[in-house]
Formats: sequence, structure tokens, C-alpha cells
Amino acid sequence: MDSAVQMIILLAVVAIGYVANKCNLMGGDFDKRLSAFVIDISCPLLILSSVFGETLPDRELILPLLAVSFATYGLLLAMAMFLSRFLGRDDVERGLFSFMVMFANVGFLGYPVVSSIFGPQAVFYAALLNTPNTLFVFVFGVSFIKGGGASLRHFDPRLLLSPAMIASYASIAIVALGITGVPRVIAEPVRLVGSMTVPAALLVIGSSMASVSLGGAFLQPRVWALAVIRLGIVPISIFFFFKAHSLVLPIDPLVVAINAVVIGMPVASYGTMFCLRYGRDDTLMVQATMLTTLLSAATIPLLTLLF
Repeated sequence: MDSAVQMIILLAVVAIGYVANKCNLMGGDFDKRLSAFVIDISCPLLILSSVFGETLPDRELILPLLAVSFATYGLLLAMAMFLSRFLGRDDVERGLFSFMVMFANVGFLGYPVVSSIFGPQAVFYAALLNTPNTLFVFVFGVSFIKGGGASLRHFDPRLLLSPAMIASYASIAIVALGITGVPRVIAEPVRLVGSMTVPAALLVIGSSMASVSLGGAFLQPRVWALAVIRLGIVPISIFFFFKAHSLVLPIDPLVVAINAVVIGMPVASYGTMFCLRYGRDDTLMVQATMLTTLLSAATIPLLTLLF
């Protein structure tokens, strides 16, 4: 199974990051700077490079992809608020679990995985499917972490102009206008730097795992329950929801498959950063992020069996 081999390869890079941290070659400020580089430079360029080929993605899929993406996040919000009732002991924990159910590590890990499984052009589709993520994570995500309900109070419109969002807008424009034949002197540097996203992101994830207790994550029943929901129940439910609707609506099977993989990523790394910013204990969030990242090496190939 190609997807299983691909996930093993990706997990091996995560392991290298873990070892590098233990050898004092990664960690601390280095990881923070490399994370910023991935989020603000290499990942946006990876998105752009997905539309720099001679053959562009189908422009007819732009509106259906956006429709699927917003419908997906609406479903995720409902699932998060419902399922967290059975996992959290109080409002604070229910907020944390709501965040972990709803938000996956799409921008940091999802794009590299989608590129590995479906090919570079699929990153454009994944970027469109992830368009609502920035809006939702800084509205509902912040509210969840702070232990409250859904609110628009914490949303900063400037987030819609982040490098990854700008790259997504530019990619949409390139496809919509049918722009091809980007000069090699431009396209090649973009591809080269964009290709750094996969190894750099995985190395940072591996390095971050070296700073938390492995045993703590594996001994928490609720963390395991969250992992089953985040990696199994959520993406499978989303897949079959759109699979059923594709019988009556013009939804491309490839879009349904990519959407399921994107939603089936581990817990979003934003969760830990939000916990630190708003004074929440990040132990539960870090353990869940680590466990779901490890387990995703097996669950994502299994998920592709549905396709």
C-alpha cells in the first residue's frame, strides 16, 4: 500500500527530529524560528508551486471546493460541541476537547501529507478546503481554549492576510485566469523552497515530541478516546457525508478523498500555542497532539482504503 509506505517515510523524518532534539541539535528557539519559516515562507510557496505546472487544476472545482470546505467546518463545529460533553469534566476541559475534535494540523502537516499521497497539484485543493480554518480557529478555537462558547470577539481580520491565505488567494486567481508558463527563474525557486515544507515540518513535530512524556499520553484513556474521534470517527463521518451527497450533487470523488485526509490529520499545533497564550495548562493538549501525530502514521493509510 503506497500510502502506508509514504506515512512510514514521513514518520521516519519525525523520528529524526526527535533524535536531533535529544542530541541538542534542535529544540528551543531553533524550533520556533523553523516553525515560523514553515508557516510564513515555505508552506505558502508550497501552495503556490502546486499551480505552477503546465497543467492547471480544474477551475470548475473552485466553487464546489469552497462550498465543501465551509460545510465541512460547520459539521466539525457541531461534532466538536456535542462530543466534548462526553470527554471534558468541566467547561475548561470541554473547551480543550472541542478544539481538539474540530481542528486538525492541516497547514503544518496536512499539506505535506496530501502532496505525498495525491501529488503536488492536490495541495491546491487542500488549500481551498482549508480556507475556513483561519477564520474558525481564531473565532471558535480561541473561544474554546478560553472555556467559552462560540464568539466573533477574538477574530482579527488581519489574519485573512496571512502568508498562507495570500498564497491561497493567488493560487485561486492563477487557476481561475488560466495562467500557465510561469518563467522557470520564478517557478524553480518557489518549488525548491516550497519543497522544504515537508521535511522541516516533520522535523519540528519530532523535536517537539522530545519535550513531553510519552508514557503520560499512552496512559490517559480520555486522550485515547480523543484520538479515536479525531483520527477515525471525524474523518470517516465527513467522508461518508459527502460521499452520500455526491450521489445527488456534482462533488468530485477526488475532492471527497482529499477532504477526508485533510480532516483526518492530528490535533492542530495551534492548540498548544493558544493554551500558553491564555494561561491554560497545556499538558492535555500536548499529550493529545503527540499521540494523534504518532497514530496518524497508521490511521491515514487506513483511511485511504475508503477511496
